[in-house]
Amino acid sequence: MSKTIVHYKNHVGKREDKFYKTTLFQAEHLMIGLNCLEPGQVQKVHDHADQDKFYYVIEGEGRFTVGDEVVDATPGHIIWAEAGVPHGVENCSEAPLVILMGIAPSP
Repeated sequence: MSKTIVHYKNHVGKREDKFYKTTLFQAEHLMIGLNCLEPGQVQKVHDHADQDKFYYVIEGEGRFTVGDEVVDATPGHIIWAEAGVPHGVENCSEAPLVILMGIAPSP
Protein backbone atom coordinates (compact mmCIF):
# COMPACT_ATOMS: atom_id res chain seq x y z
CA MET A 1 0.00 0.00 0.00
CA SER A 2 1.19 3.50 -0.81
CA LYS A 3 2.50 5.67 2.00
CA THR A 4 0.37 8.52 0.63
CA ILE A 5 -2.92 6.59 0.74
CA VAL A 6 -4.12 4.77 3.85
CA HIS A 7 -7.41 3.42 5.15
CA TYR A 8 -8.16 4.73 8.61
CA LYS A 9 -9.54 1.37 9.85
CA ASN A 10 -6.04 -0.10 9.55
CA HIS A 11 -4.88 2.40 12.20
CA VAL A 12 -7.71 2.32 14.75
CA GLY A 13 -6.55 1.19 18.18
CA LYS A 14 -7.33 1.36 21.86
CA ARG A 15 -5.63 1.66 25.21
CA GLU A 16 -7.09 0.98 28.62
CA ASP A 17 -5.14 3.70 30.45
CA LYS A 18 -5.86 6.66 28.12
CA PHE A 19 -7.16 7.43 24.66
CA TYR A 20 -5.25 6.02 21.69
CA LYS A 21 -3.70 8.27 19.09
CA THR A 22 -1.59 7.66 16.04
CA THR A 23 -0.08 9.76 13.26
CA LEU A 24 -1.18 8.92 9.71
CA PHE A 25 0.82 11.60 7.87
CA GLN A 26 3.20 14.33 8.93
CA ALA A 27 4.84 17.02 6.84
CA GLU A 28 6.25 20.48 7.40
CA HIS A 29 2.85 22.22 7.36
CA LEU A 30 0.30 19.62 8.51
CA MET A 31 -0.03 16.51 10.67
CA ILE A 32 -3.00 14.15 10.25
CA GLY A 33 -3.79 11.49 12.83
CA LEU A 34 -6.46 9.45 14.55
CA ASN A 35 -7.73 9.87 18.09
CA CYS A 36 -9.65 6.83 19.35
CA LEU A 37 -11.56 7.12 22.62
CA GLU A 38 -13.25 4.21 24.33
CA PRO A 39 -16.45 4.90 26.32
CA GLY A 40 -15.66 7.22 29.22
CA GLN A 41 -12.24 8.31 27.91
CA VAL A 42 -11.39 12.00 27.68
CA GLN A 43 -8.95 14.24 25.90
CA LYS A 44 -8.73 16.99 28.50
CA VAL A 45 -9.36 20.57 27.47
CA HIS A 46 -6.09 22.11 26.33
CA ASP A 47 -4.87 24.61 23.76
CA HIS A 48 -2.15 25.11 21.21
CA ALA A 49 -0.95 28.71 21.27
CA ASP A 50 0.21 28.78 17.66
CA GLN A 51 -1.55 25.83 16.00
CA ASP A 52 -4.97 25.56 14.37
CA LYS A 53 -6.63 22.14 14.75
CA PHE A 54 -9.63 20.28 13.40
CA TYR A 55 -11.46 17.10 14.37
CA TYR A 56 -13.64 15.09 11.95
CA VAL A 57 -15.86 12.47 13.58
CA ILE A 58 -15.61 9.18 11.65
CA GLU A 59 -17.30 6.78 14.10
CA GLY A 60 -19.20 7.16 17.35
CA GLU A 61 -20.31 10.23 19.25
CA GLY A 62 -18.30 12.72 21.25
CA ARG A 63 -18.88 15.75 23.42
CA PHE A 64 -16.55 18.47 22.15
CA THR A 65 -15.52 21.61 23.97
CA VAL A 66 -14.21 24.55 21.93
CA GLY A 67 -13.82 27.73 23.94
CA ASP A 68 -17.11 28.26 25.79
CA GLU A 69 -19.08 26.02 23.41
CA VAL A 70 -19.89 22.38 24.23
CA VAL A 71 -21.57 20.27 21.55
CA ASP A 72 -22.29 16.60 20.88
CA ALA A 73 -21.01 15.54 17.46
CA THR A 74 -21.60 12.40 15.39
CA PRO A 75 -20.10 11.01 12.15
CA GLY A 76 -19.70 13.70 9.54
CA HIS A 77 -19.31 16.61 11.97
CA ILE A 78 -16.19 18.79 11.75
CA ILE A 79 -14.97 20.64 14.81
CA TRP A 80 -12.57 23.59 14.43
CA ALA A 81 -10.30 25.05 17.12
CA GLU A 82 -8.26 28.09 16.17
CA ALA A 83 -4.82 28.58 17.67
CA GLY A 84 -5.05 29.53 21.33
CA VAL A 85 -8.66 28.37 21.79
CA PRO A 86 -9.11 25.70 24.49
CA HIS A 87 -10.56 22.44 23.15
CA GLY A 88 -11.09 18.82 24.16
CA VAL A 89 -13.40 15.83 23.72
CA GLU A 90 -15.12 13.21 25.84
CA ASN A 91 -16.68 9.94 24.74
CA CYS A 92 -19.97 9.90 26.67
CA SER A 93 -21.43 7.08 24.57
CA GLU A 94 -21.31 3.29 24.91
CA ALA A 95 -19.38 2.84 21.64
CA PRO A 96 -15.82 3.71 20.55
CA LEU A 97 -15.24 7.20 19.14
CA VAL A 98 -12.87 7.55 16.16
CA ILE A 99 -11.77 11.04 15.16
CA LEU A 100 -9.62 12.16 12.24
CA MET A 101 -7.50 15.03 13.53
CA GLY A 102 -5.39 17.58 11.73
CA ILE A 103 -3.03 20.14 13.23
CA ALA A 104 -0.45 22.52 11.92
CA PRO A 105 2.94 21.55 13.38
CA SER A 106 4.59 24.04 15.73
CA PRO A 107 6.57 26.70 13.90
